Amino acid sequence: MWHNSVRRVPGFVKGFVANDVFWEEVMPNADQFHRPIWKASRLSFTFYEHFQALTALSILISRLNIMSLRLPPPTTSSDPISDSESNSSSETDDDNEETWDDWVSDSNTQQMCKSLFDEKVFPSANETLDHDKKTHQFDLEDVCKSLSLDFHGRVRLINYIRKNNPTRADVAKLEGTDPFFTSDEYLVPIVENDPLLQLSSADWSDSEDEDVNDSDPARKIKALEKKLALAQQSLGDYRALIAEKLNLTREVQNVGELGQTQAAPITRDDDTHYFESYGANDIHAVMIQDKVRTSTYAHFILTNPTLFRDAIVLDVGCGTGILSLFAARAGAKRVISVDASNIAEKAATIVKANGFENVITVVRGKIEDITLPADIDKVDIIISEWMGYALLYESMLDSVLCARDRFLKPGGVMAPSQCKMMFGLCDGNEIYKERIGFWDDVYGFDLSTMSDELYDEAIVDVVSPEAILSKPYVVKDLLLGEITVRELDFSSSFTLVSTAERRTKINSFVLYFDTFFTAHGQPVPPATAVRVVKEGEAVLAELWPVGGKSALQRRKSIGPEKEKITSFSTGPESTPTHWKQTIFMLREPITVTEGSIVTGTFKCRKSETNSRELDAEIHYSVKLEEDSEPSETFVQLYKIR
Repeated sequence: MWHNSVRRVPGFVKGFVANDVFWEEVMPNADQFHRPIWKASRLSFTFYEHFQALTALSILISRLNIMSLRLPPPTTSSDPISDSESNSSSETDDDNEETWDDWVSDSNTQQMCKSLFDEKVFPSANETLDHDKKTHQFDLEDVCKSLSLDFHGRVRLINYIRKNNPTRADVAKLEGTDPFFTSDEYLVPIVENDPLLQLSSADWSDSEDEDVNDSDPARKIKALEKKLALAQQSLGDYRALIAEKLNLTREVQNVGELGQTQAAPITRDDDTHYFESYGANDIHAVMIQDKVRTSTYAHFILTNPTLFRDAIVLDVGCGTGILSLFAARAGAKRVISVDASNIAEKAATIVKANGFENVITVVRGKIEDITLPADIDKVDIIISEWMGYALLYESMLDSVLCARDRFLKPGGVMAPSQCKMMFGLCDGNEIYKERIGFWDDVYGFDLSTMSDELYDEAIVDVVSPEAILSKPYVVKDLLLGEITVRELDFSSSFTLVSTAERRTKINSFVLYFDTFFTAHGQPVPPATAVRVVKEGEAVLAELWPVGGKSALQRRKSIGPEKEKITSFSTGPESTPTHWKQTIFMLREPITVTEGSIVTGTFKCRKSETNSRELDAEIHYSVKLEEDSEPSETFVQLYKIR
């Protein structure tokens, strides 16, 4: 998250990590025990390499489980300028740009620095070190090298000397394994903004794995002994932490024995529960009774006889086999119906009950593992209803793409052929009242803590068309004939223009998807409007007329059939589907008027803890008026599950 939000590391660390707002507002949310370490880190960040600073900050945020934060406003591009002006400006910026080392060096030369062994004060850290070397025969760099101190060891040594005022002889007796070298107490600066703590050194090592290359054998042995002692101390601390936090004292005492045996690798299972859930009747009833969904598939299959007649069709995740039955009725020569759930057994019974056992073959298993019947090598069409909440939830599309790559012949058709993820502004007021605001006053009691985690989870619900306050923006356009599994984790910028007629608070973003079917499997023209099914519309009348009358007979085309595009929307304008809409409630609501511009980035990827679930990350900033400055950038993380 961090590296996508930052263009210059030094400026970022100065403007955010070292910013009082960050340390005074974000960090106080953490427990008191670790706060001294963070205070020390506030100074320590000036010494880290760029990547180390960002990594450390990211770890701190993740350990605090912070699901939202604020960043500086996004940079805005200025008016276009001529090439010559642009080149000149670029050269000037390069000459004047402040580097990391420049910043550290400048800050050191501007601060007075007190000696480690007397009360004398000098204009710079380097002069202080020269004084200590000449007057007290103490060379900080040599001592750090002889004791093999890393960055934190150096910080602890300086703070130890400043706090305890040891003699030069006492310091000479230090071995590098002394207790204070592992104490967090000495990470806290004794002297505020101590220039010695900010003085860079090329000699210390921040790597615990760095080889000891000293030619002096005694020094090498001493350094290795120190590393061993630190490792033993770390192991002890780790065992104590486990015993305290997890109450597994007996198991932790045997940690040495555990290391001597080869533990069997733990394989995470994201599939068993998923497939078992599709073995029950209720979920299939919900899907089949979704008229927008089922009738659109039926319409595409049954009104494209040229495509399906004598075709070999693969139905991925067939469930009850309803799509396979449509394909068989449309004239398919063979239909291979695949499902890994035990619903496949019922599907086979359904196929036989409807007299299509000579056309439809049901195969139980994962599409990644199964083989087609011996007489079939490739298929002409793949049909599948793979879509989940927010389109990609459940990750079934991965299996459909696997089927495409394994079994679809060149030029074959994917049905559906294209899906678009649509993103927009939503006032979310009703959802807020029902899901979050409700807890503020329950019979006169404040139960608002119950709503805290609701901001971290995407909400699947139906919103009214009136709640949508912008035109939708396509954050992902999936062409099923081309897209790869890797491309399903993505980051997309967006721009939303408010259509609110008056000053309005935006409590959420909304996500839904539009789905398209084409007989040739190619992308639809960009201006193609999705079909929106309105409440009460007789979506099945053309296929199954009421009153026992036969369906309308179509005249055979004399020339080529006119290209037909079949589609449906899961958006608020349509009759609600079982997918509903996915709503992202905002911890930091934004206020807009007509024409306000909300820009940002939408990121989506599979969850690291369950590949069937999704992690979403939204960065957003608002310009209330066209000529106003953008607000600070808000960042919020969500789970879709």
